[in-house]
Amino acid sequence: EVQLQASGGGLVQTGGSLRLSCAASARTFDDYGIGWFRQAPGKEREGVSCISRSEGVTSYADSVKGRFTMSEDYAENKVYLQMNSLKPEDTAVYYCARCGGLGAHNYAYWGQGTQVTVSS
Repeated sequence: EVQLQASGGGLVQTGGSLRLSCAASARTFDDYGIGWFRQAPGKEREGVSCISRSEGVTSYADSVKGRFTMSEDYAENKVYLQMNSLKPEDTAVYYCARCGGLGAHNYAYWGQGTQVTVSS
């Protein structure tokens, strides 16, 4: 059973930081790429990051590169998204999901998202 639950969102000022957490089942964590995408009102889904198990690399969208960093805790089956230098355009609901790349439609099996709001 695929279970991916995101948490850690909140309200932050421009330039601030947040760390999102995602808890995954052990099988999902071991066998599949895991990443984050976001959905803002009136905007298309945007892939934010994806860890590729097959290639062993983490990819980031150009819009977040240098500001966001994914990390993993294998013991806890969790992934994190550290978000620094946040901008108002980062405001969205963030979801963690199984991923096959950064393309917007390369994410599956997401659970409840977490709202991130960046005030100007």
